[in-house]
Amino acid sequence: MSPRTTIVLFLLVTVLALSLAAGITAAALARWDGATIAAALTRAGLALAGTLSLGIAFIALVTSAWP
Repeated sequence: MSPRTTIVLFLLVTVLALSLAAGITAAALARWDGATIAAALTRAGLALAGTLSLGIAFIALVTSAWP
């Protein structure tokens, strides 16, 4: 496995872990605020999707700028 592939896989795992953490945190904060379970899951999904989208865009930027 080339070093570039290893780094990209590491970045993907890191972004996925951060996205899951953001989603879980958003759901917990929404429930703590008194939102229903459905609303909390919606907020969690939005946080997860937003973080994952930005992370994937960052990885694409890094890999495209790589010589």
